[in-house]
Amino acid sequence: MIDDERKDDLIYDWNILEPSPRAERGRIQFDDETLRDGLQSPSVRDPELDEKIELIHLMDKLGIDTADVGLPGAGDRARTHIATLCQEMAKLSITPNVACRTVITDIEPVVELAQETGEAIEVCAFIGSSPIRQYAEGWKIEDMVDLSRKAVEFCVANGLPCMFVTEDTTRARPEDVRKLFGAAIEAGAQRICICDTCGHATPDGVHALVSHVVKLVGELNPEVGIDWHGHRDRGLGLINALAAIEAGATRIHGTALGVGERAGNTEMDLLLVNLKLKGWIENDLSSLAKYCSVASRATGVPIPSNYSVFGQDAFETGTGVHAAAVIKAFKKGDAWLADRVYSGVPAGMFGLEQIIKVGPMSGRSNVSWVLERHGIEPTDDKVRSVLELAKKTPRLLTDDEVVAAARG
Repeated sequence: MIDDERKDDLIYDWNILEPSPRAERGRIQFDDETLRDGLQSPSVRDPELDEKIELIHLMDKLGIDTADVGLPGAGDRARTHIATLCQEMAKLSITPNVACRTVITDIEPVVELAQETGEAIEVCAFIGSSPIRQYAEGWKIEDMVDLSRKAVEFCVANGLPCMFVTEDTTRARPEDVRKLFGAAIEAGAQRICICDTCGHATPDGVHALVSHVVKLVGELNPEVGIDWHGHRDRGLGLINALAAIEAGATRIHGTALGVGERAGNTEMDLLLVNLKLKGWIENDLSSLAKYCSVASRATGVPIPSNYSVFGQDAFETGTGVHAAAVIKAFKKGDAWLADRVYSGVPAGMFGLEQIIKVGPMSGRSNVSWVLERHGIEPTDDKVRSVLELAKKTPRLLTDDEVVAAARG
């Protein structure tokens, strides 16, 4: 086995040569939006209640702090599911939140739910904030500020924790951001949420906006938490979430597999992976693969074969040179080495493993490895028979095909 000092010497890490700009602001928190924003995807199905409960338990096991369990105003089914999930979460560390417009009639059902379940349910009260949204809706900023203040005050008066959410913050004017967040904080909001609702932002834009809001909150009430909610219309959801953390956001939203409206949300699973690899969180992520598979089954969204970390191909190779390096590491009896010699992500950290296959680009070592794993001695003739089949097959062979070819 390789000792820790030797391990540090085997991987030269350019990622950590420069110190991270992220200040030490305490533990990073997570809000899982799979069961609300995730279900706004045109391609998902609304999971059954038992599937939602299973997902909530997996979120809790992963150390996710809170989960958006739905829109109370979406009908009887939604309300029944929300009530049951809130009661289930009372047994766990994870806490519930729900999304509401900044309209008191939207929030009143949450008051009833809280009284019915006896649980504190965080209200995520949202309103659009960008000038283009104001123009399309015919809103005036003064009316928006008044609505926001009254909504937060209503939450506070009824003992509900409140996060005030500005939709489309990444396209909002600084003066409007100040007016809206200022009114909400003054009214008693415990958290405020910056949203990239349309997936507009770049990492530079995220850093500029979050830094601006951090300064604003520092002036108004440093105890207020700052959330980041991002979408991936430009494919920037994950990197934007990392930029938001570096700039000072304290709670990050995401969904399993990035499901969500249009192109989806920040991928909660990949966010956790990257934060774990950066050393910014200590969460046990050994059940993360199961979280992804359960979410896929529950929502009806397949995991792409080349999806990072959790796709079928992520830790599988049939290429001779690559496989040979992994096999040599395995034969040294060192799982740590085998997990890293040809992988930037250690599969074992996330409950997965490296897999060697046989295909048209394979060599003898691939075949020998697969045969040995199936208890077959890799004689020259058997290896030759398998390679002959592999070279004329335009895909990777299944293990059954390898075994059959070896046995003639």
